[in-house]
Order: sequence, then C-alpha cells, then structure tokens
Amino acid sequence: MLDEATRLLTPATPDEVLEILAEAAAAQRRIEVVGGGTKRSVGKVERPELTLSLAGLDAVLDYAPEELVLTARPGAKLKDLEKLVASEGQMLPFEPPRLAKLLGAKGEPTLGGALAANLSGPRRIRAGAARDHLLGFAAVSGRAESFKAGGKVVKNVTGYDLSKLMAGSWGTLAVMTEVTIKVLPKPKTEASLLLFGLDDRRATQAMAQALNAPVEVSGAAHLPPAIAARAPLKAEMAVTALRLEGFDKSVAARVETLREALKAFGRVERLDAALSRGFWAQVREVEVFQKDARPLWRVSTPPASGWRIGEALKGQEGGHEVLYDWAGGLVWAQSDDAQAVRAAARAAGGHAALWRGEAALAAFEPLEGALSALTARVKAAFDPHGILNPGRLG
Repeated sequence: MLDEATRLLTPATPDEVLEILAEAAAAQRRIEVVGGGTKRSVGKVERPELTLSLAGLDAVLDYAPEELVLTARPGAKLKDLEKLVASEGQMLPFEPPRLAKLLGAKGEPTLGGALAANLSGPRRIRAGAARDHLLGFAAVSGRAESFKAGGKVVKNVTGYDLSKLMAGSWGTLAVMTEVTIKVLPKPKTEASLLLFGLDDRRATQAMAQALNAPVEVSGAAHLPPAIAARAPLKAEMAVTALRLEGFDKSVAARVETLREALKAFGRVERLDAALSRGFWAQVREVEVFQKDARPLWRVSTPPASGWRIGEALKGQEGGHEVLYDWAGGLVWAQSDDAQAVRAAARAAGGHAALWRGEAALAAFEPLEGALSALTARVKAAFDPHGILNPGRLG
C-alpha cells in the first residue's frame, strides 16, 4: 500500500490502518498522524515521510442513549456528534473546544483529535477532562499490533488504565481506530453570575468560594481588564464569571444562593441562558486571542495558583495578556518570553505548552528525571522504532 510517491494516506477501515502501520514499521518510516488536521501546528512532527489521515474513519458505530454510551470511529466530526446526542437531549460532557480559528486551521475537529490532545472546555471544573469520559478504545500500536482496552465499562481487564494513557498522548503511542465515550444529559437551562473589577488574586478567591458553595458551579473564568475590554465582551473592567446549569427552578435557586455567597466581592450581575451560552463559547474557543499573532501559551496549573502566572509575567518586556479558565487551572497566556512563561508555570506547580507561535521553540517542555525515564519506557513499549508523530511531544 505504500510506495515512494505516496505522501498522504487515508485508510477507510481499521484493517487498512493495520496494514499501513505494518509496512511503515517494517521500513521504519516516520508517520504524521492527523484527524481533522486542526492542531497540526501544535508540536511539529520531525521530518515525516508519510501522513496518515483518519478523516476517512468517520462513522458512529453504536449509540445507546439509555446507557449514556457512544462508540465511533476517531474521524467522527465533533459537530456531527454533538448534533446527534443533542437530538436525544444529551451532550459531550467534557465540552470539547474546536480551537480551529485560534490556530488558523481550516479542517473540522474530530473526536479522536480531541481525545488524543485531552481537550476539555470550561465544564472540566465540574465534569472532568476528556480522558475521564473515554471508556475504551481499539488501536494499532507502532509495533503494528492491534489491541483493545476498556469498552463500555470503566474497568480494564489488563489492570492498566490505557484509556487515560492514550488521552493526551497526541498520537505518539498508537493510532486509535475506535473509541467509546460516556455522554450525559444536557442541562435544560443555564445562567452565569458576573463579578466586576477584581484583580487576579481576588478573582481566584471568589471562584474558590463559589466552587466550595453547595451550588454545583460548571464553569469559572476570569478575564483581566485588558482581556475583558476586547471584543466581543468589551467590558470596562475585569470580569469574573461563574456558570450554573440544570433545571429552571434549580438554577434559579442556586443563583440566589451563589449571589449571597459572593456579596463580599462586590456587585453581581446575572446572564440568562442565551447570553451565558454565548459567553462560555467565547471562553472555550479563546476568542479574545484569535486575531492576535503573538505566541500563545496553554498553561495547566492548580486552580489556586493560576493567578501567579499573570503576576509573574507582569512588567515583562513586550507585555503579556492572560485569560483564566477552569477557575485558573487553565491559563491562556500571550507572551513573547518563553523562558518567563515556563518559569512561571513551574513556580505555580504546573507546565506550559506553546500552542501558537515561533516554530523554533519546542511546543511541549522537555520532561526530566524519573518522569522522562518512565515516558521513554512507555513509548518504547508501544512504538519502539519511534515512527508515530516523532518529535510531537519534544
């Protein structure tokens, strides 16, 4: 199936994926694995000889709304899956972001791509990450061996949670050919409460208090003044937002409980369902940074430490701007100073990845010590010749 003139490969079945990887492994050809291609710019693959596109593996294999389980090929488009489950009053609980406009990509984001990158939207603060909803999968390793893990249950018979290992591996361990995910009922309505004028540290305190209140917050974000002033929000001061979802009466009651809990933080305003949905879509897709070409960093850190990222970057040459999601557990930071961003992330107990910017920089910070050794052993077990997305993770 492979020859010297072949560059782009688009298998239509899992058997074709196995055949491609068998021939590539035998010849030790380096493969770039893509889904919709929307995140190809994040972590450049080193000198790929072949591009394996999973766009042709686009099908829903089984959907059991009564069991809250969906099985699909990895090339299934997120927009199609969301439309399907919405027809049954359900949703993809990890609220996967598209980010195509943010990254200047033209493709359609896929389920496999979201899982491979472990991407989650603002609901992660309550519902968990993408990996928490991946029940099982079928895949072909870099050894050209087909294998399965999990299924329509959370337990793995092998004793290893391979689903969580695959989520966030960016296609460097194996090529998924089938995935089973958990879905959840879609909330009947939502509302958001907004606080104004808080600095980053005070906003973190407000978000923490809200998350500790008995109201089930499903989104918590903070937009500092420079970010809040941008389109589409165009606010006159910093904005801190908290989302509540559920049945009408439940949301109404929890809004009042949360409003009372937050009164020490100043004026509180409410966004009703339509405006709330629009606001959180903007946060999820990082709209405020879509038209800005400066390097953009995705920083993961404990929520209580998120404010330290913005604090550490204040006054740096060239300036900086930050957006806090997941109550500060996810920080999007625009900055030209890679060393400063990564130092700030480490100091806050997290790590930073370059999602848009200078190609010469490694997107993912190199691992060190025991973690580096463990990662190398895992990679060797799944892909000993290093043919799958070589260099993608640094």
